[in-house]
Amino acid sequence: MVLLALLAVAGMKLFPVIVDYYGVKKVLATMEAQGDTKGTVGEIRKAFDRRSLIDSITVVTGADLDVTKDGGETIVSAAWSVKVPVFGNVAICIDFSASNAKVF
Repeated sequence: MVLLALLAVAGMKLFPVIVDYYGVKKVLATMEAQGDTKGTVGEIRKAFDRRSLIDSITVVTGADLDVTKDGGETIVSAAWSVKVPVFGNVAICIDFSASNAKVF
């Protein structure tokens, strides 16, 4: 019973972090689909900030994005870490990475 309770508490605390991750992925995919990744680095960051404001994403900002070119294609990615306190001095640290790059 205690183990199930600990897992339930950890799951409830991790849920918002996972939602943020999928929100960032959704914004990057939408930017790719609508052509917002075709502009300058500044335009790409502003587009991300506009979209993340709508989706209430605060874990990543446009300034945190890594914008690179790979074979003529613009790759927009973000990487961040989140430390989620579970109870007492126990915390879970998760490293996230999201990108608009297509995986073959």
